[in-house]
Amino acid sequence: MRVIAWLVEGTWPACVDAVRAHAPDDAEVVLLHVSGPDVPAVAHGAFAGLLGRRSQDPGDRLEALGGTSATALLDAAAERLGRPCVREERSGRVEREVVAAAEGAGLLVLARDGDRSRLGPKSLGPAVRFAVDHAPCPVLLVWPEPAPRLDTIPPPPPHHHP
Repeated sequence: MRVIAWLVEGTWPACVDAVRAHAPDDAEVVLLHVSGPDVPAVAHGAFAGLLGRRSQDPGDRLEALGGTSATALLDAAAERLGRPCVREERSGRVEREVVAAAEGAGLLVLARDGDRSRLGPKSLGPAVRFAVDHAPCPVLLVWPEPAPRLDTIPPPPPHHHP
């Protein structure tokens, strides 16, 4: 069984802990970090449009910093996991890269990324919602901190009578 843990800054420890608690001992664990192309692309565009080619392109530096940050996160996650694992870095449209990485997996572990102060659908941001809706395998969705109380569930919509 292959278990993919999608790691995002700020919520990754909960995903690693969920893998430790729920993945079989003989599972192949893949720690996945996906970087979106947005920030370096914006910097490259600004450089080309405004600054010309007289100085170093800041997009190159941002790409390097992003790679360093991803490597540090994956290293910390592997240490926390405490068992053999594969570290995978991808870049592109984050939600689509996560779904693609989950192909053939037995489990995808990810954390809520929306409003985590209360229960309800807004606790999922767009990327996590996409991954949950399109994952080609079972999904384990975890709270990055203790879940809110049940009384935080939004009230039901009013009934409309014709």
